[in-house]
Amino acid sequence: MPRMVRKGDLPRKLCATCGLPFAWRRKWARDWDQVRHCSDRCRRTRTAAPPAST
Repeated sequence: MPRMVRKGDLPRKLCATCGLPFAWRRKWARDWDQVRHCSDRCRRTRTAAPPAST
């Protein structure tokens, strides 16, 4: 039986739209290298610039 992976051990990326970190999901397993956005909402609004950090 495979060992469970803790959430803290999953790979993480920064969203190209909002700049927030997001973790690997099972449904992205085959396409993880191409995933750039954390959600459908960010993917739809990808032309918007990321928020300016203050």
